[in-house]
Amino acid sequence: MMAYETGALDAAISAAAGDDPALARELHANFVSSLTSQIDLLRRARCDGNWQVAARRLHDLGASFHEEALAKLAGEARDGVPGDPAILRQITRYAEKFALRG
Repeated sequence: MMAYETGALDAAISAAAGDDPALARELHANFVSSLTSQIDLLRRARCDGNWQVAARRLHDLGASFHEEALAKLAGEARDGVPGDPAILRQITRYAEKFALRG
């Protein structure tokens, strides 16, 4: 099982929010919301095209926030087949970590 660190996300949010804790919370919530939406799209993808689009969006989200673990998981999804239960579990576990920190 892969261990996920939150340092990169925290650093990216801190850099963007500065000393504004309300903005930091909003950025975190937006990250989690986007992550959840893209995972939902990935979960519902039934063809290669939809799977690829959702995986690419997850990769871009990870890259935007310097979350290498998310970008790596998204790359694995992109290289896999639609509906791969193993990668969906890994990405879901990754997302749960951030949702709990809210």
